[in-house]
Amino acid sequence: MPNHNAQAALVHSLNGLLADLFTLYLKTKNFHWHVKGPQFRDLHLLFDEQATALFGLTDIVAERIRKNGGAALTGIGAIASLSRIADEPRADLLATEMIAQLRDDNGKLITAIREVKAAAGAAGDNATEGFADDWTDQAETRVWFLASLLG
Repeated sequence: MPNHNAQAALVHSLNGLLADLFTLYLKTKNFHWHVKGPQFRDLHLLFDEQATALFGLTDIVAERIRKNGGAALTGIGAIASLSRIADEPRADLLATEMIAQLRDDNGKLITAIREVKAAAGAAGDNATEGFADDWTDQAETRVWFLASLLG
């Protein structure tokens, strides 16, 4: 018999992760559009690559929510209410500020993914647990690349 409390907690954690992914996707695209300076081309391409990877995860996470009987986020208000990643409305940041924010935000994403993995374990959802390992690795790679740019 399924544990409904554990499944509800998993759906909640997955929706939080989904909100974080959308927020980080938009922030990364913002930086992709507005980066400037001597590293422009490399950072423009890196930020676009990372944004594409983040966006690609949104559908997978939303489908995990649906497969667990929940409703995925329905709009910007829901994303804003659940995201633990701060929005960045400024377009005039230095490239190093952009890199540092994305590094730190991907670190927050790792924490959110680990929460999902724990909730998936409690709910007996080994498929989501397995996905979480891959998502963690992807986020750790982004953190590593970004941290390496800062020296």
